[in-house]
Amino acid sequence: MNAFDNRRLRITQREPLHAAASVEFDALDRTHARMLATLADLERLMDHLEAHGIDDQARADAAMVCEFFASTARDHHATEEQQVFPQLLRQADADLMQCVERLQQDHGWLEEDWIELEPQLQAVARGYSWYDLDTLRHAVDVFATLYQEHIALEENVVYPAARRLGAVPARGAEAGATPTP
Repeated sequence: MNAFDNRRLRITQREPLHAAASVEFDALDRTHARMLATLADLERLMDHLEAHGIDDQARADAAMVCEFFASTARDHHATEEQQVFPQLLRQADADLMQCVERLQQDHGWLEEDWIELEPQLQAVARGYSWYDLDTLRHAVDVFATLYQEHIALEENVVYPAARRLGAVPARGAEAGATPTP
């Protein structure tokens, strides 16, 4: 693993919500799938804005993206910070700890990226056209790329390690997760 960039922001480590809290990885995985789908929607929105400008479809899509990243995505990150990362940071595996620290930094960067993107997308959702499409498209590309890399690291390294440590799935562990029948 490459050394992580120390200039990135760190999210303050929190203790798990419950000492014996377990994580429902299926819910986390479902949220990742929704994140990737919403990122694809966001990228399609950029193409739509270029081709059609702000119309009812653009407004609805922008509102949906804003709602998802302002709520479900933030809840997802909080669940990881509280219920997945702490147990991994207590391990004696330096590479795994480095991955978790990178993910924590990513959460900070993703939040900063969102803070820059959200006002422009809210403007689209409200029908205002003061955004600069090229600047917005670049910001969306940066945001989407970081999210895709972040999710890949979680799903390929961190979640499997957490599962091996004995996290037992529990229903409703993730805020905002839709229960499955």
